Amino acid sequence: MNTYLHSLSHVFESNAVADNAFFMKKYMKGKFEYFGIKTPIRRDITKDFLKSNGFPKEGELENVVRDCWQKPEREYQYFAMDLLVKLAKKAEKERIELYEFLVMNKSWWDTVDLIAAKLIGTHFLLFPELITLYPDKWMLSKNMWLQRTAILFQLHYKKETNLDLLSKYISELQGSKEFFINKAIGWILREYSKTDADWVIRFVNNNELALLSKREALKWLERK
Repeated sequence: MNTYLHSLSHVFESNAVADNAFFMKKYMKGKFEYFGIKTPIRRDITKDFLKSNGFPKEGELENVVRDCWQKPEREYQYFAMDLLVKLAKKAEKERIELYEFLVMNKSWWDTVDLIAAKLIGTHFLLFPELITLYPDKWMLSKNMWLQRTAILFQLHYKKETNLDLLSKYISELQGSKEFFINKAIGWILREYSKTDADWVIRFVNNNELALLSKREALKWLERK
């Protein structure tokens, strides 16, 4: 284990709650182990840890994150993402390779969605030239989580959303039977409907979307 994480491990272990861990693991379909630390407490732990230990030294961040990704308990992965979010705007261009690794490993919605929207989304705003390289590759990969990332990285872009690119990726994934793909399509359209409702309505009406995607896309407009 990276020495930076030693004291964090002690804090996680001392705050473990077995009953919580059982239900957290069950909620995640048994895919991951947990200490059983609920989100508000975990965030306080992270805040206190960073106040006492600071951020990893230059050149150590990737090793710390990868060490967290090797741990069985999901709280380590959450800590790594919190760390990366705080440093996202200072990232070097090459960090996209780390983000891609994280999407592809220990993949589930609880990590992939944050990585896509908050980390990769921010990174592509810093380095827009990467948009011509990575999302197209992800779409061709046949990896569901990379494809979901290609759809969701623009989730918070609002008026900066590249509609041609979004339309292209949705069209390429039309007909997918994957729940997480169809949910992502609906989610990105619903979020963009808060910026341009007319565009989303036209898009839904002019494309053969899965029922799940269509329902999710129009949810905010129907409530409005």
